Amino acid sequence: MREKNNVEDGRHLRSIITRNKIIKASHLVFSREGFRNTTVKQIMEQANIGYGTFYGHFKGKDDLFIVLMEDVMNKFFEIANTPFFPITRNEAKEIIYTQVLDFLQIADTEREIMKVFSEAIGLSTIVNEKWEEIRLRFIQSITKDITYAQLKGLARTDLKAEIVAQSWFFSNENYQWEIVFNNNNFSLEEVAATLTTMYVEAIYKEKKQ
Repeated sequence: MREKNNVEDGRHLRSIITRNKIIKASHLVFSREGFRNTTVKQIMEQANIGYGTFYGHFKGKDDLFIVLMEDVMNKFFEIANTPFFPITRNEAKEIIYTQVLDFLQIADTEREIMKVFSEAIGLSTIVNEKWEEIRLRFIQSITKDITYAQLKGLARTDLKAEIVAQSWFFSNENYQWEIVFNNNNFSLEEVAATLTTMYVEAIYKEKKQ
């Protein structure tokens, strides 16, 4: 029984290694060729695998691209999931500034593959649907933080948290694409500081003692 489990564990491990190998290869090929011009054959050649192996893990190019997108966007989600329990307005501002700066820095680091994301969103229905799902996750996370701040007396309660969250995310998303396509003329620190100050000044307030 133990020997059977060891065999199954070995197969599972090899499957994970192969899957990650395909994802890594696709990152290279998509970054080089773009979404439209990339073929499954090119990815297979880059990963040094056959058709059976590829289709044993993915349904096709779009399916693989969504997994790659999730893999990259998880870096952004780690920022969105930063614990947010400020006690003062200034503490909230410091946390938010760090989040925004980290968000923009990842966009800068992942510039080439993010360009492909933009292309794919306009070409593939399922990729576009995945992007909308990703946006919703960000907005829900921001809504949670705003709601916490409202309950603690740190944020205005006359504004609906969901609408504020959408507006805040769209501002960050806009600068994300500006950075990806090299249309930004300011330092990331300047952008993060300006966005954060505008947001905090509009939404947050000093907690009443």
